[in-house]
Amino acid sequence: MTETLNLRRVRLNLARSHDFPHGSSRHGYEFVAPLDQEGKIDAGAWRKARDRCRVRRFWAGEQDDLGHLVHRPGGSWAFHYDIEGDEDDEPGYRFGDHSFNPGEYVSIRDDEGEMHTFQVATVERA
Repeated sequence: MTETLNLRRVRLNLARSHDFPHGSSRHGYEFVAPLDQEGKIDAGAWRKARDRCRVRRFWAGEQDDLGHLVHRPGGSWAFHYDIEGDEDDEPGYRFGDHSFNPGEYVSIRDDEGEMHTFQVATVERA
């Protein structure tokens, strides 16, 4: 019996900020995660499909970073890029509490410690 994991591809675009008063579709993330009916990340389903829960960080003028969505001790979520070890994770602020539905806002702390706000642009079947 094959279990349906409800994997979704979520695109986050940089929201309005001081540097980007209109936001930016050239700065953001695309990631795959199992979402429940409310659009929240399903930790149980993630455990069964963690190898498929990938992330791509795109930032204008920089090379894309590819990595994984990881569930960290204590229940927080982060994007992990460097399997070898010296690049910092980028944690999502309260990702476990957020619904990833178009129009919603989420925040991510980059590897330099700066918090950025993103808007969910699209959610589609992965």
